[in-house]
Amino acid sequence: MFVENISKYGFDETVNKINDAVVAAGWSVQHIHNIKDTLQKKGFDVLPVSVIEVCKASLSVKLLERDKERTFSSLMPCRISVYNTSDGNTVISRLNASVISKQFGGVVEEVMGSAFTQMEEILDPFLVK
Repeated sequence: MFVENISKYGFDETVNKINDAVVAAGWSVQHIHNIKDTLQKKGFDVLPVSVIEVCKASLSVKLLERDKERTFSSLMPCRISVYNTSDGNTVISRLNASVISKQFGGVVEEVMGSAFTQMEEILDPFLVK
């Protein structure tokens, strides 16, 4: 259900490179949540974790323009998680929307499948293979 890959880069560089690549590919970055900082303010200490929320309006509108597909808005915007592991790796994680969308077919499969494929192309240069 999820795809995880080790990044070629450190944490901050990975987050910055993803941000730049997403924008260059015609997507928008809605927000970057710094989960580590949020938890630290509450007195908890975790390794670095950031969640990057991304959106492509031309895909989003297809799920939002009709009542039938609007329920999938709970999966929007697309999210990419970047986090450090205790062994020192920086990992890029995301939902495998292509697999999930096949259960629903139609517009949902088209949109979520396309979003996943495009995001994989954007992320590919950063992944250890």
